[in-house]
Amino acid sequence: METWFESKVKYTKVSENGNEYKVTENFLLDAVSFTDAETRMIRQMEQIAKGEFTVTDIKKSKIAEVFPYDNGEWWFKATLNLVTIDEEAGKEKKIRTCYLVMADDIKQALERLDERLNYLVIPYVVSAMAVSTIIDVFPYNPAEISVPDNYTPVENNHGGTDSN
Repeated sequence: METWFESKVKYTKVSENGNEYKVTENFLLDAVSFTDAETRMIRQMEQIAKGEFTVTDIKKSKIAEVFPYDNGEWWFKATLNLVTIDEEAGKEKKIRTCYLVMADDIKQALERLDERLNYLVIPYVVSAMAVSTIIDVFPYNPAEISVPDNYTPVENNHGGTDSN
């Protein structure tokens, strides 16, 4: 299961006409801990930012799942209420969950959300949909993992003892 972290980063951006200005932008990334999230965010910003940057905030996100698409101008945050039945109490129970979906407009975002959630067998209601402040998403990528030069991966360590 993915654990998403929202990260705010302050850095200098260059406009199309060459002017520099300071911005604080929000990013979403999949990580296993706060330390991993900060490390991954720094690596991403080293590629994006020209010059200095500061990671000003990292927090666990309420986003349950991200639906990226190759085309889409904005990230939309959708809040859904899933309706289940509490069998012991015999009452309806609403579970609130959030999704992030890439789209050009709200209509397309709703269509894409319905398309991606068609596997659900319980009813749901989209209670909110809005353009998110998140400007980019960095999912987990196993290729990003690097073993420091002075470490040997366990599978390559043949000098250990056998447990026969």
